[in-house]
Amino acid sequence: MQLVIIAGGKGTRLGLKDIPKPMALIDDKPLLEHQIELAKKYDINEIFILSGHLSNVITDYFGDGAKFGVKIHHIVEQYPLGTAGCVKLLEGKIKDRFMVFYGDVVMDFDLKSFEEFDLRHQNSVGTTLVHPNDHPYDSDLIEIDKDNKVTRVIPKPHDDGKYYQNLVNAAVYIFSTKIFDYIEDGVSQDFGKNILPKIVKQGGELYAYKTPEFIKDMGTVDRFEVIKNDFKSGKIARLNKKNKRPCIFIDRDGVINKNMDNKPTTEEFELLDGVADAVKKINSTDYLTVVVTNQPMIAKGFVSFDEVENTHKKMETLLGEKGAFLNGIYYCPHHPERGFDGEIPELKIDCECRKPKAGMLYQAQKDLNIDLENSWIIGDSERDLLAGKNAGCKTVYISDKVSDNADYYAKDLLSAVEKIL
Repeated sequence: MQLVIIAGGKGTRLGLKDIPKPMALIDDKPLLEHQIELAKKYDINEIFILSGHLSNVITDYFGDGAKFGVKIHHIVEQYPLGTAGCVKLLEGKIKDRFMVFYGDVVMDFDLKSFEEFDLRHQNSVGTTLVHPNDHPYDSDLIEIDKDNKVTRVIPKPHDDGKYYQNLVNAAVYIFSTKIFDYIEDGVSQDFGKNILPKIVKQGGELYAYKTPEFIKDMGTVDRFEVIKNDFKSGKIARLNKKNKRPCIFIDRDGVINKNMDNKPTTEEFELLDGVADAVKKINSTDYLTVVVTNQPMIAKGFVSFDEVENTHKKMETLLGEKGAFLNGIYYCPHHPERGFDGEIPELKIDCECRKPKAGMLYQAQKDLNIDLENSWIIGDSERDLLAGKNAGCKTVYISDKVSDNADYYAKDLLSAVEKIL
């Protein structure tokens, strides 16, 4: 696979004057060089660098790529064409699916896993990498269906009073050559604002690859300093999906939000005190944060899949407004007992995902490469504790009751997280 790096950033907010933004140093090495090394580690050896502002700094440093063990082609735009407009310059030069990086994004992720996901959708226009972040309210967002197909692209700013999945467009793509059909010649265009929405609107197939790995725009001076510290501490490399990570699993009703047994609707959803602070504390560590919740009212016919999905969008939006995010939400729609008016027969089964079984935890383990032995579950019922024990996790019980399955007790989510950390 070939790699395209869009390296036209000026770095004005970083105070850069003599070098373009992708040449900013991280541990005495330009960010662009870190990106090339990441690509080479995954056997991507042919790279197109698209530059504009102070392009000579980039061409002089990298040359043809021979000293870095890769082959580099330099394409210099004569005037700013935006992230998509400059890629149009490669039409006819690229013959197969190719990967795209933005040259101002610091990252370390499993490119092989990303490629394998895209291979399952070879007839698509492409795949965009998405992840949750702590400021979704001012990010370009993606909405997907259960098959990870993109159904909507939501550029910032967003409409007030609406709820969205916290799936941020991370500015990393794999495209087929079909992408060139969506980009106008010689016109400044952006992938997030112009091209991805056009693909979806015109019925093109676009998929989203979800990951919790480290992928962040350098952005401001403050953000860049944090990133440099994360690099020195090894955090950026540790969060690569190839490395197992521990997780804190969290039950939903009664732990994250007030119980909604009588009215299980989006309107009734309300975060409990301290929940956003608790999730933010987890986000600052290497732990993943995953919600696992039984939602039997779907099977009983009391609430629809759409209503539950909308409730989860509200949960993610409310957390995002306070700078917190979840790495995953898993819910079981089944219920084994029959006899409810309006129930959904095909959902009235004895499944493997309903707690106290550990199916949701095992699915998250598979999706996110979770180290279950060093993971925890926080819940307010015996079912939660048993699910955690069945998966080999430690448990925190938010209850005044005593249980043989509780390793620790806490009064609420925040105190539970503080005990774990």
